[in-house]
This record gives sequence, structure tokens and C-alpha cells, in this order.
Amino acid sequence: MSTEAPAAGGPKTNRVGLTVADYRGGPSTLCKGCGHDVITNTIISAFFEMGVEPHRVAKLSGIGCSSKTPAYFLNRAWGFNAVHGRMPSVATGAMLANRQLVAIGVSGDGDTASIGIGQFVHLLRRNVPLLYIVENNGVYGLTKGQFSATADEGSRLKNGTLNDLPAIDLCTMAIELGCGFVARSFSADRKQLLEILKAALAYQGTAMIDVLSPCVTFNNHEGSTKSYDWGRDHEGPIHELGFVPAWTTPPVEFKDGEAVEVPMPEGGSIFIQRVEQGRHDPRDKAAALRLLQEHYQSADSFLTGIFYLDPASQSFVDRLELTDDPLCGLGAGELRPSREALEAIVESLR
Repeated sequence: MSTEAPAAGGPKTNRVGLTVADYRGGPSTLCKGCGHDVITNTIISAFFEMGVEPHRVAKLSGIGCSSKTPAYFLNRAWGFNAVHGRMPSVATGAMLANRQLVAIGVSGDGDTASIGIGQFVHLLRRNVPLLYIVENNGVYGLTKGQFSATADEGSRLKNGTLNDLPAIDLCTMAIELGCGFVARSFSADRKQLLEILKAALAYQGTAMIDVLSPCVTFNNHEGSTKSYDWGRDHEGPIHELGFVPAWTTPPVEFKDGEAVEVPMPEGGSIFIQRVEQGRHDPRDKAAALRLLQEHYQSADSFLTGIFYLDPASQSFVDRLELTDDPLCGLGAGELRPSREALEAIVESLR
């Protein structure tokens, strides 16, 4: 654990001396019972346990119920609420300007898979260092609950309308486009989601987490495949997870031969223990795609866990060989080429 013994009678503090209260935001204005609020509380726990200083965090979002949630955590962090579907562009610019930020983007199934799908594609292709969370409820909650592009074929709305279109599987798409950290979870499975979030915070590129997050107003009824009851009855974890930060002792409950250890380049490890469905090594890209594609034909359950993880994937800022100092902090003398340098460039083009 990243927590330390608190002072006598005081609240528990983490490794940077902060309490959980230092990671909270404003009160939620979402519907009571919304899955997004569970994700918000889990994000607070993840940043607290990882000891990330709030002032180093950039919170980004687009438009939608999901995109309101950054207001509810880390009120000491930087934040930008972008145009619908355009959060990836803002995130890319922010990380290029200051690579020392820890960026978290919160999006929805409409913001990502519909109007924002073009920008989502290029964010994954570039591997921008960003924890990208999709709060996926299968409907447009701000416009009366129409089906979104991630709604499962055969799912029904409250009024009985049947969705006869196939869903976009964001995890399969992300793996195929080269994303090096791809996971899915369920907002009601807070234990699993917490471990995935902590692991994602240790990742150096785009970490995409697709989270089933029921909409209690429009999509939490019988016949919906994005409801709490359906999720509890059909969730199929592919493994049990434990993230161990670099500053702690590895767990002892994982027996030899039953767990896969994936070391992270900046320290820490993800320990993955097999469950009844078998042992999945998330470093195997072909196996991850095969697992998702085979399961796509079944409506009996939805898989959760870390499907694919490439710890050595090079991030966008490293690929561009940016200076370690933030570009936004460089002066004119450091940014402006000298006359001699400009003349050399011109001469090289003759």
C-alpha cells in the first residue's frame, strides 16, 4: 500500500503527505446511483494510493454526463472541458506543451465512439501519454437516452425499442490501432477497477479503460445490457489483478506458476492471477484480439480485465524526442534558432 501511518488521531496520509480529502472535487450533480460517481470515487482512491500530487494533474473531457465528472475529483488539478468529441486534440496539445503533467481524460460512449471517433483513433495511433477512461452506458444521457454506438445489438430501451445495429467494441479497436494498454471494467466492481487505474497511472503512453457505467435514468432496466443487474449477472473477469508500486513489497498471495508478473519501465509491477477461464498473458497481442473476437459472438457475459499491455511502447512525446523541460517553460532564447543554425538549415536545402 502507498499509505503511511497517520499522526495520532489524524487522517491517513499517502506517500506525499496528503489525505483523501486533498483529492476530492465538488459535489456531484449526476443522478443518484449513476455509475459515473462510482468511477469518480475510484479515481480519487487511485490517485491517493499512487501518491500523485494533484497540482501535477491535467483533467480533460468533452461533452456529456461523463465529461462533467472531472469536476468531482482533484479540485487542485488543472482542467479543460473541450468541445464534444474533441478532447483528444486538447490532451495532445497539453502533453506536448508540458510532458511533466499526469493527464487523465474522461469521455463517454457518444463522446468517444460517435462524434469523437476520428480523434480517438489518432490519439491511440500517436500513443499520447494519457489515462483515457470511457464511461460507457450505451445511451446519450443528456439527450433523453437514445442508443449510442456502443449499445449492444438486441438491447432494448425502456420504451421497448430494439437496437438492431452491431456495437463498436472499443477495446478491440484500441488494440488493433496500436494502443499499448487496453482494459475493461465495471463500475460496480470497484476492487478490480481500482487496480486497473493504478496500473494505468504507471503506464507511459495511452491507457484506455472502457468501463460499463449504468445510466440509472435511461438504461438500467430489464432488457438492457448496460444495467447493474445485467452487469452483476454477466461479468466475466479474465483474471485477478494486483498492482504493486515500486515503493512497496510484492504480494505473497500469488503462487508460483499461477501468476504473470509484468514489470513497468518506471517501476512497479502488475501481477495477474489466472481464474477459471484460463491464464491470459496481456503481453500477447494476438491472444488478446482472439479472446475479444471469440467472445464478441456471445451475449452470455462481458469480459473484464487488462486485455493487452505493452510496457515498452514508446509514447508520443518520447517519439518526438522532446526536451525533458516543459516546452511551455522555455524562453525565447531557447526556442529561437541562432542565425548560424538557420543558415545551416537553408544551406542543407539547396
